[in-house]
Amino acid sequence: MNSFASSRRSMLRAGARLALAAVALPLARPAAADAPDAAAPDALARRLAFDHTHTGEQLALTYAVGERYLPAALGDLNHFLRDHYSGEVGNMDPQLFDLLHTLRHTLGCSAPFQVISAYRCPATNDRLRTSRDGGVARRSLHMDGKAMDVRIEGVALADLRDAALSLQLGGVGYYPREQFVHVDTGRVRSWAG
Repeated sequence: MNSFASSRRSMLRAGARLALAAVALPLARPAAADAPDAAAPDALARRLAFDHTHTGEQLALTYAVGERYLPAALGDLNHFLRDHYSGEVGNMDPQLFDLLHTLRHTLGCSAPFQVISAYRCPATNDRLRTSRDGGVARRSLHMDGKAMDVRIEGVALADLRDAALSLQLGGVGYYPREQFVHVDTGRVRSWAG
């Protein structure tokens, strides 16, 4: 690895540690209410924005305040991130949203995530696995709502990958030909497609 790539990765790791300290990833706990507390500081609100590349839909929302996830927002996210082939809605892992929120802070960007794939029902996963030259796992975390394939306009794909790797919060797959990075809340690992 050359010294530029090494220093860039070191900088991203340091940024990731700072972002994690500032964002403090909570464990999922059901919210007592759907709406953010009126008295809650804005800094406690966790927001995300998405553009779906297949459906053309856009979504921007606050999904959590402090340690509380907002059930209505999680429902909106589940619907937005549905299997775009079958229309089936799954239950997305709220910790995946925390991972994406931290990733945006690490990159210092506010642009929406462009979603290539999120929830995938088993039938869709099987069809994709048998119709493509690899790249779709038999037991994909997409089927559990724990994975998403994304990119961010204006952010180099390699920088998105490096930032995700620096977080050490789950799996990271790099697909430069297809122009996306896979992130998941599974065990820490990485690969290139």
